[in-house]
Amino acid sequence: MELEFLEKARRELINGYVKKRHPFRYFTLATIEDGKPRQRTVVLRKIVDDFVLLVYTDERSQKVADIANNPNVNALFYHPKQLLQIRIDAKAEIITDADQLKRYWQNIPENSRKDYITVDSPGTTISNSDQVHYDLENSYFTAIRIIPKTLEYLQLKRPNHLRIKFEYNADGWKGEFLVP
Repeated sequence: MELEFLEKARRELINGYVKKRHPFRYFTLATIEDGKPRQRTVVLRKIVDDFVLLVYTDERSQKVADIANNPNVNALFYHPKQLLQIRIDAKAEIITDADQLKRYWQNIPENSRKDYITVDSPGTTISNSDQVHYDLENSYFTAIRIIPKTLEYLQLKRPNHLRIKFEYNADGWKGEFLVP
């Protein structure tokens, strides 16, 4: 019975990148920096394999440094109309395969590529927003693969909320109901 909820989670996550207005398109990604959690909103670009999430970023971003130091991450999705929360504990990997990155880069619209070609790295202090300059010769584009270890499904509803924790092992996904 639990697996039907895992399948619903999969469908909603796929809709997150297929449907531009789906609430799962943007999600919160938490990394660890100096022993403290650091959160930011990222864009779900794709789901590959079995719940493996893909996001794009500038290779100079803090999240890349955080993942290099500690690959443990957490992803949080929330659908306000369905009152559905999906929380994923995972290991993150920076993709380094040049051919794979080239394929992803070619699918990014021209007007969106500027997010990965700034002269200064993300988070650099500037005097105003007109101070952002672009390096048309170089790209700092990279991608992050987020590989789930656990997925927690929480459906808020009456008379009882529904909470299921799924863990991934050699035999696949196994779920167990939890007190909400």
